[in-house]
Amino acid sequence: MEFSVSRSSEGLVAPSEPTPIEVLDLSVIDKLHVLRCNARTLHVFRHGPNAAGIIRQALSRALVPYYPLAGRLKDDDLQGQLQVSCTGEGVWFVEATASCELDDVAYFDDVMCIPYDKLLPDSPPEEQKSDPLILMQVTQFKCGGYVIGLVFCHSICDGLGAARFLNAVGEMARGLKHLSVEPIWSRDFAPPPSSQSTQVTLPMPNLPPPMPNYQLEHANIDITLDHINQLKQKYNKSTGQTCSAFEIIAAMTWMHRTRAIDLQEDTEMKLVFFANCRDLITPPLPQGFYGNCFFPVTITASSEMIKSESLFNVVKLIQQAKTQLPNEFGRWIRGELRDENGPVDPFAPPLVYTTLFISEWGKLGFNQVDYGHGLPVNVVPIQGSSIIPVGIIGSLPGPKKGIRLMTWCVEKAHIQPFIQYMTSLI
Repeated sequence: MEFSVSRSSEGLVAPSEPTPIEVLDLSVIDKLHVLRCNARTLHVFRHGPNAAGIIRQALSRALVPYYPLAGRLKDDDLQGQLQVSCTGEGVWFVEATASCELDDVAYFDDVMCIPYDKLLPDSPPEEQKSDPLILMQVTQFKCGGYVIGLVFCHSICDGLGAARFLNAVGEMARGLKHLSVEPIWSRDFAPPPSSQSTQVTLPMPNLPPPMPNYQLEHANIDITLDHINQLKQKYNKSTGQTCSAFEIIAAMTWMHRTRAIDLQEDTEMKLVFFANCRDLITPPLPQGFYGNCFFPVTITASSEMIKSESLFNVVKLIQQAKTQLPNEFGRWIRGELRDENGPVDPFAPPLVYTTLFISEWGKLGFNQVDYGHGLPVNVVPIQGSSIIPVGIIGSLPGPKKGIRLMTWCVEKAHIQPFIQYMTSLI
């Protein structure tokens, strides 16, 4: 359905009280070049009169304890160090209204029909001295519901950290005097960057690799809890072991995608997912930590093996790879992750059609944020690249129960076979 959005006001929201003016170091993971990008999401709420005004005030209050988020990135070219300059300038905030009701657009359940340009905030005008770390647009719909369009600097927070901050805004919006969890910077959990393998200068190729020319198709695939639980029970009966819903869905997606694209038998396929490493630090990072702390788990297998194996054997591959996480993460932190060609960068897997990235969003906490009128009915991740095959495992929009796979991982020629494989009984 076509509808219009009118932006009524925009500007910076600064902390409601004076905050420290200082420069803070980022962690070795925060500084990774691959994270110098923005993550974009839509958060859909069924009800919330005057949501923009409430959230704006709550945002200003939350930026007091989270004052680094009101600052700006500082890139020291001479030292090659990325830092945060805590200037207190604030985050970019836009208020808008839509000409329709959320029911008219099915609460943006269909990702193919979402006008992202209307619901995400525009970049600040050129007269702004530097880029805010957070941009937010609150669009009120005629029904009283609203949508938050969020743009978050990935160098500052991972998904867990971003959700932690939004939950703080929600607590302020609900009138809490103090946050349930106080934020903690704690970005010094690893040795200085100079000792990290990722900082070693590697030989650069003469020419950049050619960009892939494929176009990935979006799809939402809903899987009921009953079906997932049946598979988990069968796995337990077959192996005597337990498995998670994430492992089931990741294995299904990798296996069925490989079948759908039907490559040559000896084609090397990779599955990459990112694991939270907060508990792998000694001592474990505190609950209030909101930076990046994750590590890519990469599994490599031939296309023929993936296509011919049972679902449960692919689950075992994923579980075996997860057992290596503490060792691999520890070696990387110590700068010991190397092969015969020198230092290895695990954060730079090949960005090609044979690499599938899987991310679990259901446990990040976005669907638990309450600004005073209830939990979101839908949280929509927005595609960051047109050439990186991705599957995001999240929760079905409420009040349904189950898991939704939100994916852009196959070309148009492969989308129907992929969906048919995924929706068939196993």
